[in-house]
Amino acid sequence: MRKPSIHISFFNAFRGVFLMVKSERNFQIELLAFFINLFSIFYLKLSTIDTIFILLVSSGVLIAEIFNTAIEKICDIVQPEFDQRIGFIKDISAGAVVLMTLLSVVVGILVYWKYINIIFQHI
Repeated sequence: MRKPSIHISFFNAFRGVFLMVKSERNFQIELLAFFINLFSIFYLKLSTIDTIFILLVSSGVLIAEIFNTAIEKICDIVQPEFDQRIGFIKDISAGAVVLMTLLSVVVGILVYWKYINIIFQHI
């Protein structure tokens, strides 16, 4: 099978992200959190290193959700009926998203704390 051209490959990849936005509620919520973080980065004037930390963990949550969804969709194709083994796979896949989300919350608290504290000291 011949590989598609580079622009077709990028089109397909962005279509995948669009499909996630269109069809996955959790991804929509996580994307909203990502945009809130983008706003906060500019509003609070985060340092470069703090911005990198926030962008890494925020993107990590979105990426983990994409992989989780892909794993769940594959499992549904392989075994449409309930199967305890498939349930286990789906649970550990979702667990990866939860762990990444918890990490992002911890990093968010550690990074934003000092900026919010400065704001409240000036009030």
